[in-house]
Amino acid sequence: MTLPRMTLLRLLLALVLVAASTLGAPAARAIAQAVPTPAQTSSASPESAAAQVDKLFEKMDTTLSPGCALAAMKDGKIIYERGYGMADLDHNIPITPGTVFQVGSMSKQFTAASIVMLAQEGKLSLDDEVRKYVQEVPDFGVPITIRELVFHTSGLRDQDNLLNLAGWRVSLDLITDDDILAVMSRQKDLNFPPSSRHLYSNTGYTLLAQIVKRVSGQSLREFTTGRIFQPLGMKQTHFRDDHAEIVKNIAYGYSPSKTSFRLSVPNSDSVGAGNLLTTVEDLALWDENFYHPRVGGPAMIEQMLERGKLSNGEQLDYAFGLEVGTYRGLAIVDHGGFSGGYRSDMLRFPDQHFTAVCLCNNSSRATTNPSELTRKVAEMYLAHHMKPAETSLVGDEKTVQLSQAQLRGKVGLYLNPADNDDTRRVTLKDGKLGIDANETTALSENHFRRVNVAIDFQFEASKPDGPLRLIETRPGISKPVVVAFEAVAEFTPSAGELKDYAGIYHSEEIDPFFEMKIEESHLVLHRPKKSPDTLSPLSRDFFYGDIGTIRFKRDAKGQVIGFMVSTGRANNVRFDKRDRP
Repeated sequence: MTLPRMTLLRLLLALVLVAASTLGAPAARAIAQAVPTPAQTSSASPESAAAQVDKLFEKMDTTLSPGCALAAMKDGKIIYERGYGMADLDHNIPITPGTVFQVGSMSKQFTAASIVMLAQEGKLSLDDEVRKYVQEVPDFGVPITIRELVFHTSGLRDQDNLLNLAGWRVSLDLITDDDILAVMSRQKDLNFPPSSRHLYSNTGYTLLAQIVKRVSGQSLREFTTGRIFQPLGMKQTHFRDDHAEIVKNIAYGYSPSKTSFRLSVPNSDSVGAGNLLTTVEDLALWDENFYHPRVGGPAMIEQMLERGKLSNGEQLDYAFGLEVGTYRGLAIVDHGGFSGGYRSDMLRFPDQHFTAVCLCNNSSRATTNPSELTRKVAEMYLAHHMKPAETSLVGDEKTVQLSQAQLRGKVGLYLNPADNDDTRRVTLKDGKLGIDANETTALSENHFRRVNVAIDFQFEASKPDGPLRLIETRPGISKPVVVAFEAVAEFTPSAGELKDYAGIYHSEEIDPFFEMKIEESHLVLHRPKKSPDTLSPLSRDFFYGDIGTIRFKRDAKGQVIGFMVSTGRANNVRFDKRDRP
């Protein structure tokens, strides 16, 4: 008969007490050292952990909303898996661990693995120039290597940002590799010199998929199916390069509406940067390959975990489609994804041989955040290994009530001195401070946190009589990311000054025509397939709106001749002023 664990512990502790009184202290110490301490036992029994996990997901465990599939893996086995919510609201089909999801950028690790396998076979080198294989890439005057595509250090503008500028709409317009290559081939400039910065670029991974295709003679779908998915038994996994194919057991992506949800399914045949279909059960097989590699061997695994470096020697958290860092004192390997109505995250703790993977079909970050969910699930199983959680990134914990005067003093526009296209707008509405339209709570007079998101904002004086500074701190994969912004005086253009900007503009890099109009004393941008965008002035010739930031250009006579638009991942895209077409 096997005694329950708690009963056994009580008997052992009783034995220690008896030993102390009859056998002496040395014997008692020897017995005591054999008794497991709380730090040596798991944080919760499997039954208790399962109940805690279900509690975490209970709000989406309903037939009225989309939800998530979850799997937790320990020592090569799935120790808990379940589906919450609905895969198909039209037909009342629930999510299960076997439900197929589109996983967005989680796809990138499989694209990177394919490149590593070809490099191991001597069919390419990571230091080869990309134009050796993909001649559609423009000659920017500096070489761009395959390695730089992998680490997002190429400087190439992001394809999603470029297509958005050109009027393409996710879920409504079919996007193919040819469409992406066409807009990419027209680019005149990079965001920055290769290897000087790290800036996430989906373009790089679409090009990596093209390299796999042109080197191997197989599409990325064919290559990964034959070399990775089939050998590992991942029967429900493939890159979707045909938007019209029938996929059994698939979850539809959704975005919240005022009363319910709306379909939000990416309409794309492009692969490499995303568009992988898979299940939590299949991903458990891929996860175990990092411990006992049946595909690629130890050399592939070692290469995939190699982190990138910038030209100045700075080491990145980003490896081969994976991010390497720490969480609460433990080493982690992580990557998430977001595409249309789908969100995903796969979080591995290699030293504990534990992984949590969460695939969701609800685009709402407020109610469905897989990267937070996988961390909370890990805490339920690994809390005894972890350091105490930091409740605040910069110190304060409890919320406070501030006066309107205290809040009003912080309202305004803030610019990043290191990147003048990076801004933060602080507003006051209903007694709450908003930062870029995101509500915050006050933790002290100068410390605020975004609601439902671990992003902290600290206001401080830069120097006596200097501008107020806004310090933004957000979690990073290995350390917090800190960015400083400075308050700037806002510009209010006159009606005459606004007229300088009105007119038709065209970009050879993007193609469609944009029109600037003056409407109700505001400058309004009109562009194809997008709602009118009312621009707010930052300073003379500098505006911002939903599109990003716009800097107008003038000639030697002071006449407006064009503008540069920056969207975050596609910067300084050039538009020239034209006569009406």
